[in-house]
This record gives sequence, C-alpha cells and structure tokens, in this order.
Amino acid sequence: QVDLVESGGGLVQAGGSLRLSCAASGRSFSSYTMGWFRQAPGKEREFVAAIHWTGGTTYYAASVKDRFTISRDNAKNTVYLQMNSLKPEDTAVYYCAAKRGIVTTRKYDYGYWGQGTQVTVSS
Repeated sequence: QVDLVESGGGLVQAGGSLRLSCAASGRSFSSYTMGWFRQAPGKEREFVAAIHWTGGTTYYAASVKDRFTISRDNAKNTVYLQMNSLKPEDTAVYYCAAKRGIVTTRKYDYGYWGQGTQVTVSS
C-alpha cells in the first residue's frame, strides 16, 4: 500500500518551468516504479514519464521528451517531474502513480494514484 500526494502545480507562462513533486507514504516506496500522467479537459489520461524503482530506467512520452525530466529520491520517498519549456498544450491535471515491477506506459498497470495537481500554461 502506498499513498501519493502531488504538489508544485500552478500557473506559468509559455516557455517557463515548474517542478512537480510526489510524496509517498509507506516504507516500500523504493520498490515501486513511479509514473506521471496527465489529463486535459475532455481528453483521456495520458502517459507522461516513468522511472523504474531502481532509478536506472526512464521513459518519456514523445511530446515531452527533451523538455521534462523524471527523477526520484528514495531517501525522501519522493518522485519529481521537472518541466521546462512549457507549452500551452501541457496544460492538464498531472497525476503521480505507482506500480510494482517494470516500467510501463499504460495507466491501467498502475494501481496507486495521487489526487492530481493542476498545471496551467498561458500563451
């Protein structure tokens, strides 16, 4: 069991940066593969980035590759999403999620979810 709480969202101008954090409760955080997903109004929740529980493997959606960076600090039970060069199309609610095992991009593979944090990018 792991509980997830996201923070760091807000309003930013296009071209700006934000860093999202996801704090996890529970002693076994380091054994969970972590992912970030996002959902814009009227759209399906989509994969953004994921990091293996070892920290050794990361995956990114093509739309955010080279602009976003996922990282984790197992000592702090926290996963981060550094978002640079933000675009209006990045506007969405961003969710942190956790799963056991290998990195995947499918939302249905993730069994634990946070409540989400709003990111709004103005043009």
